[in-house]
Amino acid sequence: MTLATPADAAAGTARNRISRRIASITESATLAVDAKAKALKAEGRPVIGFGAGEPDFPTPDYIVEAAVAACTDPKNHRYTPAGGLPELRQGIAAKTARDSGYEVEAAQVLVTNGGKQAVYEAFATIIDPGDEVLLPAPYWTTYPESIRLAGGSPIEVVADESTGYRVSVEQLEAARTDRTKALLFCSPSNPTGAVYSRDEIQAIGRWAHQNGIWVISDEIYEHLVYGAATFSSMPVEVPELADTCIVVNGVAKTYAMTGWRVGWLIGPKDVVKAATNLQSHATSNVANVSQRAALAAVSGDLSAVATMREAFDRRRQTIVSMLNAIDGVVCPEPEGAFYAYPSVKGVLGREIAGRTPTSSVELAELILEEAEVAVVPGEAFGPSGYLRLSYALGDDDLIEGVSRIQRLLS
Repeated sequence: MTLATPADAAAGTARNRISRRIASITESATLAVDAKAKALKAEGRPVIGFGAGEPDFPTPDYIVEAAVAACTDPKNHRYTPAGGLPELRQGIAAKTARDSGYEVEAAQVLVTNGGKQAVYEAFATIIDPGDEVLLPAPYWTTYPESIRLAGGSPIEVVADESTGYRVSVEQLEAARTDRTKALLFCSPSNPTGAVYSRDEIQAIGRWAHQNGIWVISDEIYEHLVYGAATFSSMPVEVPELADTCIVVNGVAKTYAMTGWRVGWLIGPKDVVKAATNLQSHATSNVANVSQRAALAAVSGDLSAVATMREAFDRRRQTIVSMLNAIDGVVCPEPEGAFYAYPSVKGVLGREIAGRTPTSSVELAELILEEAEVAVVPGEAFGPSGYLRLSYALGDDDLIEGVSRIQRLLS
């Protein structure tokens, strides 16, 4: 008999310290890139970051003033309902009807700690182990991790630059099995900026309804569309889908409130009640001051949003033009959100600064080291061969950052 040594015991303990479920989760690539860029800047290096998906504008004054007033009111110093302040839930219902035409009751709204919690709770509430979720790729990094945490399996349905990064009903049908429970749908899209047309949304929604498939529709970029593109909400375009549709949204992108951490999900009452039960044990209520600020945001007009959208539109046209001027780079014009998602397949395999990157991970590392510009590689969102650049940064930094990439890759 072989006796276990102290080293063996220590190794076994180390293996079991973290559960397999949590150990399998990968770090958010976008936050990791942003953190690395900020760390290098703190060291004095002139790094320009295109990684984080957050507006560079301050939160509008009237929203901040509502938060300041809320701080002085003792009722905001105490626990409130786990599902959200009643007046905020009603405000979100009214805002949803105003902005997308989707008529819902306050009881169909759950206020969450940011959009990420809304996404996680949506999957946790409807997915059982073994269920499959169709996930159009490229996708936001959090989607597959939330699906896996719920016990489901993300099934990638890949669209590339040739289709403007939009998947078709035919692709979805080819990926469907008898284990398909849900579809994640995001338009405008993070990371590509793709916006589906009304006809495409209707076709996908009807296909989902006909096949008994839930849809989780992420609408957080609803107000950030440009040119001739328009936003359409799937349960509005396909009303019969409403009983098997969950909409997730939040104040982060529209109102420049990423740090306030207020999101929500909208769905059938039984789903919202179940998700509220989960939240009551996980985090309880969202910070009351943040909820008061969010109430001011969703109840106010959209003039501040229009100002930000105008700036994003200008930057969008600049970054696309500059990226497409690089030999080997192909960047479709994004119609929404604030991301450019160029294909860099024509750059891979080329010698650059004495190195030959063969993946977008290697190329992103090279760009950071040689040009001191932080971008997110496509592997964070699905297939290799792409980069994501957020154009939610100042015009001067945007031009300087892309100019550095141009010089490096030429």
